[in-house]
Amino acid sequence: MTRSQMATENESLVGTGEARQHRLHLGELTDSDVVQASLDGDTRAFGELVRRYDQRLLNFVYRTIGDRERGQDLVQETFVRVYRHLQRFDQSKKFSTWIYTIASNLAKNELRNRSRNPLVLFQTLKKNWDADHRPLEWEDTQYKPDDLFRKRHLRKKVEEAVALLPEHHRIVFVLREMEGKTYEEIADITGCNLGTVKSRLNRARNNFAQIIAPLID
Repeated sequence: MTRSQMATENESLVGTGEARQHRLHLGELTDSDVVQASLDGDTRAFGELVRRYDQRLLNFVYRTIGDRERGQDLVQETFVRVYRHLQRFDQSKKFSTWIYTIASNLAKNELRNRSRNPLVLFQTLKKNWDADHRPLEWEDTQYKPDDLFRKRHLRKKVEEAVALLPEHHRIVFVLREMEGKTYEEIADITGCNLGTVKSRLNRARNNFAQIIAPLID
């Protein structure tokens, strides 16, 4: 079953008021409630989970492995595993942490199965680089005529710097600095304790700073 099939399963009544109302209702529920609805037999509930996490997981996996097409495959595999094992999900935990853990493990396996240069493994860094989460601030607040060009140049250098981080540093760096995950969430996703997460993130930030400095001189 593909992601699109999961998201559109039994959507023959999508044009009806009843179907629209039900979709709106699902959209107002928490992740845990949507999971329970799916377990209770609501055939549209899993599609709501796909809609919530499809793009977010693709951004995460793509940033980790640097291959969008392969990233889409891994995200689809993530949803397949979630669908198959939904009844095993501990609803006292956060669903987002569980699904990110599955996606992270698949991404790590993908990297371990490759023997390419790290720059090839992580070629591009695209969206959602929120200012609040930047480990380095290198952009002026004043407007300049060549601002767009300068930002594109800096983004390219950031891509190159992140690509050179070791795998275990890159994953925590992406989760924290680009996905905005808390230390506790990163610990759950990676299976590491908080001390290890903070240590790796600190090293990743320092490493990133050392790599990026000569690139932007």
